[in-house]
Amino acid sequence: MANTRAALIDIDGVLTVSWRPLPGAADALCELRAGGINVLLVTNTTTRTRAAIATTLTEAGFDVTADEISTAPAATAAYLRRHHPGARCLLVNSGDISADLTGVELVAEDPDVVVLGGAGPEFDYGTLNRVFAHVQRGAPLVAMHRSLYWRTDQGLQLDTGAFLLGIERATHREATVVGKPSAEFFRSALREIDAEPGSTAMVGDDVESDVLAAQRLGITGVLVRTGKFTPQALDAASGEPDHVLDSIAELPGLLLR
Repeated sequence: MANTRAALIDIDGVLTVSWRPLPGAADALCELRAGGINVLLVTNTTTRTRAAIATTLTEAGFDVTADEISTAPAATAAYLRRHHPGARCLLVNSGDISADLTGVELVAEDPDVVVLGGAGPEFDYGTLNRVFAHVQRGAPLVAMHRSLYWRTDQGLQLDTGAFLLGIERATHREATVVGKPSAEFFRSALREIDAEPGSTAMVGDDVESDVLAAQRLGITGVLVRTGKFTPQALDAASGEPDHVLDSIAELPGLLLR
């Protein structure tokens, strides 16, 4: 793949699991950069800000700055400023990401827009029932992603998509999804690093949201068998990844050969 000039790389499940580095991940990033690959980390992580993610990754041995990270919360803030300027937003999310939601007014009652971040203890019955009521009365529903599950050091855990499907079905309303697999999220990432789809690879552990979604835009898709990857998900996928690797440690060999 000698024509590859850029790589969009998921964080959770590709570089780390529960923020612990996967074997060879830090070295792979260094090797890609040394080979002239422009790297941008793209993540649906909603528990931490870009600055906090950069700090955590640096402590884990990665050479990363906040400017090299594109997150679903930051993309959500840009979407809300553009499409719902001045709106009062109810955020349901596990973790404090307010620093990345610049220009967004967050409220606890009577919202104009309902925003779903990452799932956790905050997604209890009472909260989800209030979300249901707000969407029923007409509040637009915005989701940072629709991932069904993710991998932690405790194994696979349910994520926002599992709850979002129920809310959409119950209200007969479809959410606007801003993070992966949204096409706009990938286009925004390409603009950040001034890259063209045909010379860019997307590396992820989610065959649908990371890999196939990117391939539909002409980006080369690379699935890794780490993180949330399961053979069953690959078998049931709506398409075939361009490449499947055991881990990101094999990525430099693929992109730089």
